[in-house]
Amino acid sequence: RLKFILQHTPPYVVSDLYTDIQQGHLLLDLLEVLSGQHLPREKGFNTFQCRSNIENALTFLKSRSLKLINIHVADIIEGKPSIVLGLIWTIIFHFHIEELARTLACTYNQPSPDCPSALDSSPKTNRSAKKSAKIKERWKMSATKALLLWAKEQCSLHGSVSVTDFKSSWRSGLAFLAIIQTLRPGLVDLEKAKARSNKENLREAFRIAELELNIPRLLEPEDVDTVNPDEKSIMTYVAQFLQYSKNLPESEEDMQEKVREAVAWLGEQEKKLAKLLVETENETYCQKYKEMMSFMETFNQEKIPFLPVLSSKRGEAELSEGQQQMKEEWDKVISQMNEWKAKLEQMLPSPLGSIEAWLQEVERLQAEDLPDLQDPFKAMSVFREIIVIFKGLMDCFDSHLDTLQSFKNEDEKNMPLVLPEKLEEMKRRFSNIRSTNPSTFLEYHYGLCSAIANEVKLKLNIWDVKYGAKESVESLLENWNVL
Repeated sequence: RLKFILQHTPPYVVSDLYTDIQQGHLLLDLLEVLSGQHLPREKGFNTFQCRSNIENALTFLKSRSLKLINIHVADIIEGKPSIVLGLIWTIIFHFHIEELARTLACTYNQPSPDCPSALDSSPKTNRSAKKSAKIKERWKMSATKALLLWAKEQCSLHGSVSVTDFKSSWRSGLAFLAIIQTLRPGLVDLEKAKARSNKENLREAFRIAELELNIPRLLEPEDVDTVNPDEKSIMTYVAQFLQYSKNLPESEEDMQEKVREAVAWLGEQEKKLAKLLVETENETYCQKYKEMMSFMETFNQEKIPFLPVLSSKRGEAELSEGQQQMKEEWDKVISQMNEWKAKLEQMLPSPLGSIEAWLQEVERLQAEDLPDLQDPFKAMSVFREIIVIFKGLMDCFDSHLDTLQSFKNEDEKNMPLVLPEKLEEMKRRFSNIRSTNPSTFLEYHYGLCSAIANEVKLKLNIWDVKYGAKESVESLLENWNVL
């Protein structure tokens, strides 16, 4: 059951999503509200005009680097449930959840495209921060994790309320009530809630959220109190609470005080890190790596109280003097940590050093933006070259993995050469590469096919002329054979 009212002027009430979306006007209205942009449309409702409106909507989404896999105009016109729901979820995730969680990513160590200074918690080099479709696809997973971490923090203040996912963790209703209690202390009694049934708690949480926090009731107790609740629906609802927390008023004086505390803390971390680098200069690789991981773990724990102020206004062009200083201190600490990691990776014992370099090169290619070349012929050449390079790297996958798995992690004194955690981290990266490898090849070949198609269109446009002479036709055929 799906019910929502589009905040459009005039209001647009949706009674049957699969039917209402077929004309295209609903889709365009929704995108206009979410993006704040005016989109072109056909005013009528005949088949051609409906198709044109849907095409305009999908074109706009693609221009925002959203991947619309297996979502076609004909499927939407037919109102296919799986396609329509997939499209709506993609829109919700991009314009609502992803945008809300983006600032959290700056402080939760997630690679948000808008947070170039965010630290990747695994010891590998920084990846490209370009706003590519590929990186945005990975950012979707990070946005989910950032939202989950935020929910965990809100619930962690209330003892036994634990959140580990967007499914069964919410079934009892206690997690929703815990978040409400954090945002608006005194509205709920968690001790009484622990003695109530799941449905009673869910009903109470949805009621309070709607009346006191002005959060729309997107769910029913029956939607959540089930063996396998819908993860996307719960994420969408939880994001409403994050939105509410962002809108909570805070005095300028309080904000400035928090900024000063964050700057002081970052300064302490910088000194601590510099001292640690000196103290471990003559230590073994294993000990250095252990110290680094210990520092990062402590850093991430101590950072939690500063998360709101670290993420505040980071996306705005205008920063106060204190916020600018805080940003500079943050970037300085992150830069030092990344330099430390890079040096450690160069110290890896053979053959791990070459395997690490191979991992970084593959990860760099997987994270890079696809070339956007206007010249189709040049694009074909570039994509063919990238495919050859990537295939050459992937040909070494099995041998590098075998070498890693058979690596004897002992020195002559039977002491570990590297921490087991580092070896496990490298193995996880192999698994990630294996899982994303097919999609990477697919994207490269898609780019190549698109370049070929553009070249064909270009030639067909040139050939859209009557050539009577034999020599002209033969010349055109020779050009065609270049493809």
